[in-house]
Amino acid sequence: MKKIDLTVIIVAYNSQDTIKDCVDSVVKTIKKNEYEIIVSDNSANNLTEEKIKVLEREYKNLYYMHNKENLGFSKGNNAGIRKVNGRYVLFLNPDTKVYENTIDGMIDFMEKNPDCGASTCFVELPDGSLDDSSHRGFPTPGNSFSHFSGLSKIFPKNKMFGGYNLTYLDTSKTHEIDALAGSFMIVPFEIGEKLNWWDEDYFFYGEDIDFCYRLKKAGYKIYFVPEFRCLHLKGISSGIKKVSNGVSKASIETKKWATNHRFKAMEIFYNKHYRKVYPAILSNAVLLGIKLKKQLAIRSIK
Repeated sequence: MKKIDLTVIIVAYNSQDTIKDCVDSVVKTIKKNEYEIIVSDNSANNLTEEKIKVLEREYKNLYYMHNKENLGFSKGNNAGIRKVNGRYVLFLNPDTKVYENTIDGMIDFMEKNPDCGASTCFVELPDGSLDDSSHRGFPTPGNSFSHFSGLSKIFPKNKMFGGYNLTYLDTSKTHEIDALAGSFMIVPFEIGEKLNWWDEDYFFYGEDIDFCYRLKKAGYKIYFVPEFRCLHLKGISSGIKKVSNGVSKASIETKKWATNHRFKAMEIFYNKHYRKVYPAILSNAVLLGIKLKKQLAIRSIK
């Protein structure tokens, strides 16, 4: 039996501009539960380390891990898992800020729903809209075609075409979803242990969907709980998200690196979970489509 209620794991990568606000928001908003914070730092520079060292001196329940190399998101989280003392684990991005009652409320929700393998709150972007990566369907060929062809935008309330981001569901009410994002993801430790946590074949992107897919296969439910909220600046480190393009300091090289990993994650997921399910001609077409989309995305980077 774990000693405390919650462990918050934050994987940082050149997060010197956001890590303090993130950690401060956690410390200031948890009122009912005993917790610890583990920062697993993949940063190549020491600017993030300097910021976290200050926080470590200020907050005695914060533990800092400076990884010798950039382990990526999956390995960075798994490294933190080895030091967990909490019954629940909250995976939190360093460019997020949690609001009052959010973490306590989400733990209370998990306690009341023992069939829940993972849950997320309403992860909002700076403009107040929902971060759609936190409210996902699985990327089946049909869902992916509707999304990338634009049909999902034309018919968002149609279940056939809106499956990629489950846009036909009411985001003002709690409900089950297929997948959520690792930017805010709370998991019971014992369930994560059964799944052997994050699949390290993924370096950056895709690992959260893979985790959720394996949770669902194991018979657990995944919930979206909009009663509670957090802010996600999104894409600060990678520089490839439109919502943060104007504030991200990522270089062109970093943007290309992140784009490569984004599409590599799509290939890994499809080959692992769908290639044997769908006819070879369809699978080959999907994988070719991923390669073409990657080439177009890299060419558009400025």
